[in-house]
Amino acid sequence: MEKELTIDILSSVQKPARYTGGEFGSIVKPAEEVEATIALAFPDVYEVGMSYLGFKILYHLLNKQEGVAAERVYAPWIDMEAKMRERNIPLRTLETEKRLCDCDIVGFTLQYELSYTNILNMMDLGGIPVLAADRTDAHPFVIVGGPCVFNPEPLADFIDFAVIGEGEEVMHEVMECYKAWKRNGRQGGRQGFLSEVVKIKGIYVPSFYEVSYNEDNTVAAVRPIREDAPATVEKRVVMDMNTIDFPDAPIVPFGEIVHDRIMLELFRGCSRGCRFCHAGMVYRPVRERRPEVLKELARKLVDNTGYNEISLVSLSSADYSCLAPMVHDMIEEFKDERVSVSLPSLRIDSFSVDIAKEVQAVRKSGLTFAPEAGSQKMRDVINKGVTEEDLMNAVGAAFESGWSGVKLYFMIGLPFETDEDVLAIADLAKKVQYKYYEVTGKRGCRVTVSASSFVPKPYTAFQWFGQNDLENIRRKQFLLKDALKVKNITFQYHDAKTGIIEAVFARGDRRVGKALLTAWKNGARFDGWSDCFSYERWLEALAEVGLDKDFYASRDRGQDEVFPWEHVQPGVARRFLWNEWQKAQAQQLTHDCRRSTCTGCGVCQKLGVNIIDYKGEVKA
Repeated sequence: MEKELTIDILSSVQKPARYTGGEFGSIVKPAEEVEATIALAFPDVYEVGMSYLGFKILYHLLNKQEGVAAERVYAPWIDMEAKMRERNIPLRTLETEKRLCDCDIVGFTLQYELSYTNILNMMDLGGIPVLAADRTDAHPFVIVGGPCVFNPEPLADFIDFAVIGEGEEVMHEVMECYKAWKRNGRQGGRQGFLSEVVKIKGIYVPSFYEVSYNEDNTVAAVRPIREDAPATVEKRVVMDMNTIDFPDAPIVPFGEIVHDRIMLELFRGCSRGCRFCHAGMVYRPVRERRPEVLKELARKLVDNTGYNEISLVSLSSADYSCLAPMVHDMIEEFKDERVSVSLPSLRIDSFSVDIAKEVQAVRKSGLTFAPEAGSQKMRDVINKGVTEEDLMNAVGAAFESGWSGVKLYFMIGLPFETDEDVLAIADLAKKVQYKYYEVTGKRGCRVTVSASSFVPKPYTAFQWFGQNDLENIRRKQFLLKDALKVKNITFQYHDAKTGIIEAVFARGDRRVGKALLTAWKNGARFDGWSDCFSYERWLEALAEVGLDKDFYASRDRGQDEVFPWEHVQPGVARRFLWNEWQKAQAQQLTHDCRRSTCTGCGVCQKLGVNIIDYKGEVKA
């Protein structure tokens, strides 16, 4: 008899609702209707995973597919894992309590590099060999997708294949391919299926490629070893966001989750071109949903969930071309039901006090801006495209409208940054306080300064940059901390050690997978959580497998160095990124292609997708 999570176990752990399933809106298909089960696996706790919109979309679409059951599984917290291992209880899906090893496919999302040890841990708890080479025909296929998949190499030894790009269409094709292979008697075993699925555009099978290295340990080449594997794997994109079904009856959790509200996706992509931003590059081009589609979805979502807040999400929600009239219409539609509308990501230069005042009419919330850097020099380096005047105008208008506090996001450790640039963050925060005094004649403006340490990512202009080492980041943190010892200013920052390990995996090659395996065996999990992360354990793991963290994290790259990830392509031209790196050094700006001419990133031409907005304009 299979051992299960019993009442005595659930009552002894934190937040037992994480493990029960049965929520309103969850889908359980009759067994006789299911040909293939895919477990959508999120490598973090339930509250985090349930907030991820990508899983809501795939759960909805895959469960609409004939013969396919999509079920959910999340990483058990430390206390639950201990109980499961003590009593030999396997990790199961929430919908039907199916063991992971009994699923056909287990799909992990790669949202954050420091969740990779949880992927290994969940496989192990679910009865799946962590190394792909150790799996037999009896085991499920382990696949990955998400933003971090644009460098899948650190996970190459652990996964069967990766889905590159947006998943709605390609995952439908993957599941149809799997059903056909299964109906065909599983011809050729695991290799037979991989030989079929690799024919789908956007699918990367790591075992079909070999990596060669130079004498200096840099990557010489990543080449396919089979004729059916493409030399480069191009990402999949949804051409028209209006043709893709969006979940209008998502699962409503029993307990509170991180983003416990309706999430309505306005558009995908961003054309701003911030040089540090990985998402802004790999999700190009911009494709908007029609306002009428969004308003219809909002109505259904409110009726089907009972939530009282609609969050309009995108990389930069304020850049939606029809934002003001659509927000006005939504507020009018739902004001009598006390349903509010929120905009989680506002740019300083596109901030509209009128819109902000309107969204505050139902429910007051804080005001957050992301200048990213304190000095104009650094804002030009990163191509932020905003000035101090823009910020002062925005906060001044907000203070006139009744706000008395603001949160400001910055990064430290950016390329070409000096101590003066770091101290400029403190100066800017103080100027915001003084602006409040100028506008209101009062003191007491509350300013929260949050400064993260910069991690260079693939497919950005800063992929050639060597990250600041730990000593330098810490010195800058304390420099800023001392400068912000001012009444009503709160300073928040994170342990820079996590950023070092994040950088190792963000720009790592296949060899860092050995360190990942070693760290997990030595107890690493939930590395994104400060109370679980151990820097020393990671240093020991890297040393044990003969790797140097500085080689991956803090080493500058040369112009012609081959990156481990370049056989997986989001469509952004290397030439464009190198030119942006040169322009960063010269503090030169690059314009937004939606508001002017093409900047030559190459995405639209490469992928055959136009930028789409609904101001009546379609730009090629």
